[in-house]
Amino acid sequence: MEEIKTILLKHGFTFKKQYGQNFLTDGNLLDAIVRDGGVGADTTVLEIGAGAGALTRALSAQAKKVVALEIDKSLQPVLAETLAGCENVEVVFRDFMKEDLPALEAELGSYRVVANLPYYVTTPVLMRFLEEAKACEGVTVMVQEEVAARFTAKAGTPDYGAVTAAIALRGEAQITRKVPRTMFYPRPNVDSAVVRIDFEAGRIPVRSESAYRAAVRCAFLSRRKTLENNLVNAFRISREQAKKVLHEAGIADMVRGETLPPEALARLADVLFEAGMAR
Repeated sequence: MEEIKTILLKHGFTFKKQYGQNFLTDGNLLDAIVRDGGVGADTTVLEIGAGAGALTRALSAQAKKVVALEIDKSLQPVLAETLAGCENVEVVFRDFMKEDLPALEAELGSYRVVANLPYYVTTPVLMRFLEEAKACEGVTVMVQEEVAARFTAKAGTPDYGAVTAAIALRGEAQITRKVPRTMFYPRPNVDSAVVRIDFEAGRIPVRSESAYRAAVRCAFLSRRKTLENNLVNAFRISREQAKKVLHEAGIADMVRGETLPPEALARLADVLFEAGMAR
């Protein structure tokens, strides 16, 4: 395949800052990301942000089918050239964040997500899969290194936050490789990492996933305050009621939410659900 930079120049493509476009071109790295994503001959892949098509083409070589969403329609002639001959690839020029995910999943069947996500939309995209996806087997994404640290953080550490706890309900996040900024074109200001999350149904049993999300929001409502205070403020209950909730969940009165592992947040969610505070 002709050098990506040459193809972009030939088609008069200009990078758009609002889309956070930083493309990968190294073939060895792209093949490694495909392996990290667990892509095989029976895998249907959903890619968010096809870019110049380098990762898309690498996915095509291993996957059964690739559906690549791309928001920037000016990349159409570029992708027509870089993906020439990739008969198992479908490029859709739409914004994933506006996509009807249930309808898309109905077309895809069981699938895996593999993507070099634009930095500005990393967490919103991931949260859609965590909260809405029913047929997704897992997500493997390139993200900023500091974001990867948050995705994989342990309870009680500075990087541990609401998104970490949200991930834990569906699967365990692991960093498969770190990628220096020099591997991108144009070069971003930060280094990156590839994170893989394999989804596992019932990984942490909860009565209600929405109640779990409510418990997580409450726990991280104010990191400097105790969970008791956050319960009072989040659910408009008395301090006595908050203490009762914590006692029933087996959580100490003076603990801060950021110190609680996902399993403790799940117990809190079940108590909130049973009390009718969160559904």
